[in-house]
Amino acid sequence: MHFREHALELGVPDDAILVEPNAANTGQNITFTRELLAAAGIVPETVLLVSKPYMERRSFATARKLWPEVEVRCASEPLELDDYVKSIGDEKLVLDMLVGDHQRVIEYPKLGFAIAQDVPEDVHDAYESLIRDGFTSRLID
Repeated sequence: MHFREHALELGVPDDAILVEPNAANTGQNITFTRELLAAAGIVPETVLLVSKPYMERRSFATARKLWPEVEVRCASEPLELDDYVKSIGDEKLVLDMLVGDHQRVIEYPKLGFAIAQDVPEDVHDAYESLIRDGFTSRLID
């Protein structure tokens, strides 16, 4: 379900909802939404980023880089890993997505797309192990 439709079902008035339909990635979504809000005369002090659970860290880092003057809060549906895997229906795909997103947490700061974040050694070791095991379909070149 799209967030707009869900907000409407929860009783949010249609005229209180702004939709940014053009973004193709997280950075564009943040940039275009910032522009949309500015055009509507809205200058927030705090923003709430809603994403998939595994994307919260990268979304936060991207927003801090692209919109440093706002306080960034992140949220996602509280799902256990097993429940998330069941909702996707493909264990390999989920691990590929987790590995790809973790790579972006590491690489995007070098490209200027996000702020740098500390990655615990055991997390990095697990990431490298998953790559060795072939969970690579979502890696960037």
